[in-house]
Amino acid sequence: MMNARVSVVLGDDHPLVRQGVRRMLEREEFDILGEASDGLEVVCLAEQHHPDVILLDLSMPTLNGIGAVRELSRVSPLTKVIILTMHTEEHYILEALRAGVKGCVSKTQAPEHLLQAIREVCRGGVYLSPSVSGVVVQGYLSKTDTPYDPLTDRERQVLQLIAEGKTTKEIAVILGVSVKTAESHRSSLMSKLDVHSTAEVVRYAIRRGLVQP
Repeated sequence: MMNARVSVVLGDDHPLVRQGVRRMLEREEFDILGEASDGLEVVCLAEQHHPDVILLDLSMPTLNGIGAVRELSRVSPLTKVIILTMHTEEHYILEALRAGVKGCVSKTQAPEHLLQAIREVCRGGVYLSPSVSGVVVQGYLSKTDTPYDPLTDRERQVLQLIAEGKTTKEIAVILGVSVKTAESHRSSLMSKLDVHSTAEVVRYAIRRGLVQP
């Protein structure tokens, strides 16, 4: 059976969600290679194991789902990413698809949608659960564009960490760069966004969906 050959990594910051998904997938004989509670952990697991599929929450600490997808395409390009999300606003879903996501499943919909998504992306297809596909069609019909974002991937990571309350020194440690480099990214992103305080950075991050209010 195809299921027995499919390896999966789970990325969600809610242990109960991971536990429920893991139990369901193990019943279907999927091979669970690991679990992660933040975006950077997901990237590390992908680089280590190169799973067939990663199930990823869109709202993740340290590195959010969209940022993680961009990193995953670099460290494990053959891995298919399926987003599990409570966010079904147009710009979230469209940005995820543009980042390279192969499946989007709403957390409010039945487990069979998730199983169907895994099977479909493993066959080389794209799967959108019903509520998500409606959003995508609506976005296409209204020609919705994602809001312009002038930041680099690294600056986006630093932005999220600032908004999560991390100091420059903590950011440097998390990203494995020098404090000077972290400070440089911080100054650059604030200049590009024309913001002048941490509070303004946080407000921007909330608007972009990088952190929860």
